[in-house]
Amino acid sequence: MSRQEAREQYAKALRLGQKNYKECVVLGRYPYPQVLDEILNEAFVAGQVEMGIIEIPTEQIVGTKTAGRRSAFAANFMPLLDLDSEFSTKWISLCADHLGDEGIRDPIRCFEYLGRFYVQEGNKRVSVLKSYDAPTIPGYVIRMIPKWNDDPAVQAYYDFMASYQLTGLYRVYFSRAGSFPKLQAALGFEADHVWTADERQHFIAGFTFFRDAYRKQGGGTLPITPADALLVWLRVYDFEQLWKMPAAELAKSIAAVWPDMKLAASAAPIDVSTETEEQKQEETSPNLLGRFLKAMFPSHLNIAFINEGGPETSDWTRAHDLGRQYLEAVMEDKVTTQVFNNVDPGESAENAIDEAVENGAQVVFATTPPLIGACRKAAAKHPGLRVLNCSASMPYAGVRTYYSRIYEGKFITGAIAGAMSRDGHIGYVGSNPIFGVPAGINAFALGARLTNPRARIRLRWSCVEEDALGALAQEGADLISNRDIPTPDRVREPWGLCLTKPDGTLESLASPYWHWGNFYVKLVRSMFSGGWDALSSRDDERAVNYWWGMSSRAVGVLLSQKLPAGVTQLVHILQKGVTDGSIEPFRRPICSQDGQIRNDGEKWFSPAEILHMDWLCDCVDGSIPAFEELLPRSRPIVRLQGVYRDKILPEKEGPVL
Repeated sequence: MSRQEAREQYAKALRLGQKNYKECVVLGRYPYPQVLDEILNEAFVAGQVEMGIIEIPTEQIVGTKTAGRRSAFAANFMPLLDLDSEFSTKWISLCADHLGDEGIRDPIRCFEYLGRFYVQEGNKRVSVLKSYDAPTIPGYVIRMIPKWNDDPAVQAYYDFMASYQLTGLYRVYFSRAGSFPKLQAALGFEADHVWTADERQHFIAGFTFFRDAYRKQGGGTLPITPADALLVWLRVYDFEQLWKMPAAELAKSIAAVWPDMKLAASAAPIDVSTETEEQKQEETSPNLLGRFLKAMFPSHLNIAFINEGGPETSDWTRAHDLGRQYLEAVMEDKVTTQVFNNVDPGESAENAIDEAVENGAQVVFATTPPLIGACRKAAAKHPGLRVLNCSASMPYAGVRTYYSRIYEGKFITGAIAGAMSRDGHIGYVGSNPIFGVPAGINAFALGARLTNPRARIRLRWSCVEEDALGALAQEGADLISNRDIPTPDRVREPWGLCLTKPDGTLESLASPYWHWGNFYVKLVRSMFSGGWDALSSRDDERAVNYWWGMSSRAVGVLLSQKLPAGVTQLVHILQKGVTDGSIEPFRRPICSQDGQIRNDGEKWFSPAEILHMDWLCDCVDGSIPAFEELLPRSRPIVRLQGVYRDKILPEKEGPVL
C-alpha cells in the first residue's frame, strides 16, 4: 500500500471519528475511549490472570488502560487529530505496513475486565485495524477478575470464565448467569463438553452470520448481547439451519422472534393477567371508540385443541375436552373446534398444529407444558396465529400461557381441615415443586391456621415417594390434602381433602377443581371483544400469562354432603369473600420456615410473587425437594415449570427455555 492510500484511509477514519464524537456529545455519552484506571477500583479486584496471546474480538476493545492519548481517539477508536499532526504520520505509517509486505505483526498488550478490553500498548494498531473492520486482533491479555458480589454483570462474568475454559472464545458472552449451559444443550453438547478447534470454527462462522443479520434488524438498540439473541433464536430454530438459510430468510426468522428478544432484555418480561375481560369492562364504562372498534373484531373463530393424551386415558385431557365441549355449547354459532389427541411433544405436535392451520385454525390451545416447544415454532411460523399453552410463567411474546389460581381453593380446604382436625396435625401431599404449588401449600396452611391457630401441616411429596398419602396416614394425620380432582363429574377416592377414619380408610370431604369450560368461554370472548388485541397493543409489550381464579369462575370447590352444616356454611362465606376480593389468603402476618417475616399483615402480594413462591410457611413441616430427589417421572415437568428451573442444567434432548 502506498502512503497516499494510507493517508486517504486516515482521512476516512478521521471523518468516522469526528462523526462518532459529535453523536456521543449530542446523546450525552462519553466521547472518548473508556479508561480502565478511572472506572476500576483495585479494591474490587480479586486477582489477575495472564491469558497469554489470544485473538481478541475487535468490537470488544472499548478503551485504554491509562488516560494518556485518549483525546486522540473517539469512542470508536477512530482518530480525532488533524492530518498534519505527528499522530497522523505514525498512524499512516502503521496503515501502510498493515497492507504492505511487512504487516502489523506485533501483538498489542491489554487488560480484560468483564469481557471488555482496555489497551495498554498498541492504541494506533487497534485504530488502524478497526478502520478496516478487522474481526480480531492478536494481543497479550491480562484478565482482571472482579470480586464476587450480587451484581448480575459480575455473576454473568463468572459464568463466562467457566464457559471460556470449554470454548476458548470471548465472543460467547451472555448478559445473564446460567445461559451458557442452555447454549451447550441447544448445540447438542453436554454441559461440560470441551469444544474442539473444528467445533469452535464452525460456531464462529454461524454466529458471525447470525450476529450481522441481528444487527441489521436493529439488534444494537437492545441491551442484550448477540449471544443472548442467538439463544432466543435457538428456542425455535436449530443452529445447523443457519447454514441453509439465505440472508433474507434469516432476517425473516429473526423478525419472527424479535418480540422475544425484546422480552429477554426486560426485567419483568411476563404480565400476569388475573381478571377476565368481562371483569375489566365492569370497572370501566363503554366508550364510543370501543364500540367502533368492536366491528373490526372477528365474528367467528376456528379453534384447535392439541392434547398430549386422550380423554379416555387421561383425566387431565378429559377435563380440557369437557371445557372444549362447554365452549362449543355456549358459543356454537361463533366457534368451530378441531381436536388432536395423543400428540407427542416435538415434531408430532408441530405437524398437528400445521394441519390445524391448514384446516383454518385461527387459535390454538395446547393443553400441557411440554407442548411449549411446538407452540413457539408455530407462533414464529404462522404470524397472526393466536397460540396458547396451558402452563405458567413462560417468557414468550408469541405464546400466551394460561392456568388457574388453584391456591384459592386450597385456602378454603385448609380452613375445612383446621376446623375438623382433632389435634391440628394435618397431612398434605404435594405434587411437584412447580409454579403455584408452594403457593397452594402455603394457602392451605394459612386456611388451616384461620380456623385452628395451633394447626401444623405435615408435607410429603408424591414426586419423591411412591405412597406419600399412605405414609401420612400411617403417621396419624387425621386429615390429609391429596391430589385435586380435575372435574367434579369424575370423583375417584381418595380425592382432595380426606378424613382418616378409625379403620384406616380415607373419606373425601372437599376438593378444588378446574372449570376449563368457563376459562375457554371467557378467553375466547375476549378475542371477540378486543381484550386480546388490547394486551397486544401496549407499548411495554410483555408475555401474557392468564391466571384466573374464583372471581372468573375458573376455579371451584366441590364439597361432600357429609361435611357438617356449620363447616359448609363457613365454606360459602369464604368462597364469597375470595370471589369478591374481601378475603385475600396471603394478606395476613406470615413468617417462613427460615424465620423471615414475609408479610406483616398489611402487604398485598403481587400475582407474580404468589406464582413464584419458593418458600414455605413456618407452620409447615417439610421442605421443597431438590431436583436430585425427584422420581424420574417428575423431572421433565419440573425442568419446564419448576420454581428453581433456572438453576437446573438443561438437557440437550429437551426444550431450551
